[in-house]
Amino acid sequence: MAVSYAHRLGQIIGESLENALEPFLREFADKHNLYFDKKEFRDARSGTKLTWTDINNNKHDLDFVFEKGGTRENIGKPVAFIECAWRRYTKHSRNKAQEIQGAIMPLFEKYKKDNPFIGVVFAGVFTDNSLKQLQSLGFTILYFPYEMIVNAFRVMKIDVFFEESTTEEYFAKQIALWEKLNDTQKNKIYKKITEQNLLAINQFMSSLQLKLDRKITNVHIWMMYGKQYIFDSIEKAKEFIIKINVNDILPEFNKYEAEIQYSNGDIIKVEYHDQSDMLGFLSNFI
Repeated sequence: MAVSYAHRLGQIIGESLENALEPFLREFADKHNLYFDKKEFRDARSGTKLTWTDINNNKHDLDFVFEKGGTRENIGKPVAFIECAWRRYTKHSRNKAQEIQGAIMPLFEKYKKDNPFIGVVFAGVFTDNSLKQLQSLGFTILYFPYEMIVNAFRVMKIDVFFEESTTEEYFAKQIALWEKLNDTQKNKIYKKITEQNLLAINQFMSSLQLKLDRKITNVHIWMMYGKQYIFDSIEKAKEFIIKINVNDILPEFNKYEAEIQYSNGDIIKVEYHDQSDMLGFLSNFI
């Protein structure tokens, strides 16, 4: 199969974005006694992929996960899922945003009792609609515009600016320049990526801090009573309301509803029919 130099250059940019951000994430994890997991070998799993299984038993390969109580030998409780993505054109960025949504939201649903932080680090060109869609779902976004990526690679005289008309020969030349760099030279590129966007990085890390520092302020529990009545028309429903005598209805337990409120404004809502299920849910917070 022929090598796509354009694809390879995209991989280099994506990997550089992850490498640039990693020191900030690792320092945060160390400070808060969290296990920082990424795509590398770990005794607790096979291979180097960072894979988690969602509520539907589908597997998703991720970039970074913070775990509470995790060790190299044991998987802990996920408290943060962070994905990185690079895209050059908006026609590809929309699909990538949807792909991340499709991977993270089922994981969030599985661990919703923990309400983990969900973050995305984007670089390149992404539409406002793509960013707003993810934000509306609770994602915190750290965004590196394309110009920042181009400027960072130019530190080592590599030009990653390209258009759809750019030739494979040009891509191959930039890759060859990259492959000649040693680790110290590559670190200069990583450092330049973050230096240009320190304010946004600090805001992203502050959002993560706020999520992990939150405390429970209130626990609301409702005992829901009442039989359910179902009608196939509005007219029949109205007739029922007119004729019913509420004093003749014996209360019938239906379900428990609970709402846990946090100091940072987060709210977790659940409902259970069985007492044991509700107790099991509340026991997760002890």
